[in-house]
Amino acid sequence: MTALREIRADYDAHTIALYQAYPPAIAVPAVAADRFVPPFSRGRMTWIKPSFRWLMHRSNWGRKPGQERVLEVRITRAGWERSLAGATLTTADPAALAGAAVHVQWDPERSLSGAALNHYSIQVGIGRAVIDELVDEWTVSVTDLTPRVRKIAELVRSGRTTQAARLLPAERRYPLEPSSARRLGMD
Repeated sequence: MTALREIRADYDAHTIALYQAYPPAIAVPAVAADRFVPPFSRGRMTWIKPSFRWLMHRSNWGRKPGQERVLEVRITRAGWERSLAGATLTTADPAALAGAAVHVQWDPERSLSGAALNHYSIQVGIGRAVIDELVDEWTVSVTDLTPRVRKIAELVRSGRTTQAARLLPAERRYPLEPSSARRLGMD
């Protein structure tokens, strides 16, 4: 049974896959450099998401303007856990949230068709105070998943959801340190 709030992600012993959608002007140089480079802005919060399906819902399968390229950003698990250890829930006291370097919010997880499910997916906002670490220290690789996204979307649109599901990243429960899990409102 899936808990109401738990992190589900594609991860290995050292890295975790996070997903973001960008315009080509940001995505193409990032993929070429295997990390974020200009015109990516280090001066604003960037939201990273371990749920592929949630990002597909948010970006309309990479069809929303400014979100046409879907990237898998692999970062170190140490960096991911460091970001969560210092995170503040977006439902916290506004003064606490205003001073937080990392924000966490929980949004309904999505099915392949985009329907809201009865459990939540984590979204992590990396603020300016931590973004240099994300870009310079934690990022291991940046991969363009746009062709795969287009294929999955076409399979979903044509009713071939079983085939589409086979192409999804293998996401499973991520083992987070108990005190961080409690602080983030996880079950």
